[in-house]
Amino acid sequence: MEGTQTEATQTEAAEDAALERYLGVWAIADDAKRHDAVAALWSADGVEFVEGARFEGRARIADRVKEAHDAFVATGRYIVGWDNDLSVHGDVLRFTIHLAEPVAGDRPGEVAWAARVFLLLDEHGLVQQSYQLTVKPLPVS
Repeated sequence: MEGTQTEATQTEAAEDAALERYLGVWAIADDAKRHDAVAALWSADGVEFVEGARFEGRARIADRVKEAHDAFVATGRYIVGWDNDLSVHGDVLRFTIHLAEPVAGDRPGEVAWAARVFLLLDEHGLVQQSYQLTVKPLPVS
């Protein structure tokens, strides 16, 4: 029984680490650090699917993360957060990520965009596949 608790605790720690790395990667401003964070999160042949687009391999994923960071976070318009709704089934993590108004904004904490995220982890705890399915689109400006 004790071994089971240890395995469960290790699994939960790996899931929490993957979630934290995923959320954190979008807020990294430095290109080299972001590239390293992508390498620490996705497997070498990892794939991300977003709104009908497919980003394959770490270099393409790093470019996609940079583009999203530059458009939404670097501008100071939004901060990245999540809905504290992690659920796990085997090697699949599901949670909701969102972009919210910063505390100093006109509408502090208001969620402007949200997506359901599914991460399929490999045997090393790296993301093999990730899916972002928008559940609340950004308002048209």
